[in-house]
Amino acid sequence: KAALKFLRKLMRRYGRPEQIVTDRLRSYGAALRQLGAGARQHSARHANNRVENSHLPFRRRERAMLRFRRMKTLHLFAAVRSSVSNHFNQDRSLSRRQHFKANRAAALAEWRQLGAA
Repeated sequence: KAALKFLRKLMRRYGRPEQIVTDRLRSYGAALRQLGAGARQHSARHANNRVENSHLPFRRRERAMLRFRRMKTLHLFAAVRSSVSNHFNQDRSLSRRQHFKANRAAALAEWRQLGAA
């Protein structure tokens, strides 16, 4: 029922697509058959990876937040953690080792300067 409602809302807003990439949940297939778009579903082995991988940073933050009981504390933690994490988290694969180490050293120096103040 939820999948049907979700797909109806998407199709109303964006129109009928040529192909719909989903994971292999049976509820999506049933909902698409009910909407008359069962043949448009594409659920190959790695087709959904792009969507799932875009959620990884969010999932990583979500895992760190599981221990909080109050929403206010969670929001405070998330605000501070994301700014600190973004400061230090640099994709190693996108730069040479020398640049990576220089950026890391600069971030650490800035962090120590902020901590001393």
